[in-house]
Amino acid sequence: MSQTTIHRSVRCTGIGLHSGKQVEMVLRPAAEDTGILFSLRNGSGSTFLTPAPSLVVETSLATVLGDGRETVATVEHLLATINGMGIDNIHIEVSGKEVPIMDGSAASFVYLLKQAGVRKLNKPRKVMAVKKAMEFEQDGKYIKARPYDGLRLDYTIEFAHPLIGRQHMSLEITPENFAQHLAKARTFGFLKEVDYLHANGLALGGSLDNAVVLDEYNILNAEGLRFDDEFVRHKMLDFVGDIATFGARLQGHFEVFASGHALNNAFLRHLDENRDLYLEEKVESVPAMEKAPAREQLRPAPAVA
Repeated sequence: MSQTTIHRSVRCTGIGLHSGKQVEMVLRPAAEDTGILFSLRNGSGSTFLTPAPSLVVETSLATVLGDGRETVATVEHLLATINGMGIDNIHIEVSGKEVPIMDGSAASFVYLLKQAGVRKLNKPRKVMAVKKAMEFEQDGKYIKARPYDGLRLDYTIEFAHPLIGRQHMSLEITPENFAQHLAKARTFGFLKEVDYLHANGLALGGSLDNAVVLDEYNILNAEGLRFDDEFVRHKMLDFVGDIATFGARLQGHFEVFASGHALNNAFLRHLDENRDLYLEEKVESVPAMEKAPAREQLRPAPAVA
């Protein structure tokens, strides 16, 4: 299978979850082997950042990437869309230090990528495939991985809330399945936590417009849920986004119980540190009919600053 990028640049603006201010993002095509490249615009220019497990610097409210100079927050829903929709190479320009939260799901980002279109490139896709079964566990929560030709999730969550409880879903991650079954699932939180965060100047952009909010017994959003099991679907969406911070496309069957951003990142760091033991690089063959014409090749992305 060929590597891919987007066909044309697209942009969007929206509210930042952390700041509550308007932020802007532009998605641009990128050349073969660029991977995911963030360009963080500031007053003096831009800082370039390529995701890696070691560059995840915060996981309490969202996944935040940083290099010691600049950070970009709330990247998980966008990265989930890029990963889930099969985009290998993309340049992401961000102004405002965070990706817009949109409606709290990945639906807007799926729409953006569909508007941008997909372009095949003249190099085969490389994946890091799980070659040996492993298990990573902390405090009763775990992620298990085993070899699989593709990306498959078996995900279970458990919350002591009458409208959540224990939920499970199994899904092969393909562009079609991601768009249909995961993309519309919104992030969720509990009213007492939201009140605490706002009182302490955190999550200032969070509202019923971009999250499912629950009190002790009810959902406060007037429109209710988009899926009966929207909660587990969103946790799966987050996982697809968090594994995109590995720096290479992961392939395997992942069984996950009660994980969140912190455990996802701890698992990825462990996997990265032991990649020779658990992973192998595979290069997917490119059928002749898939090869892109030479005129469609792109210039290399900017060097990392």
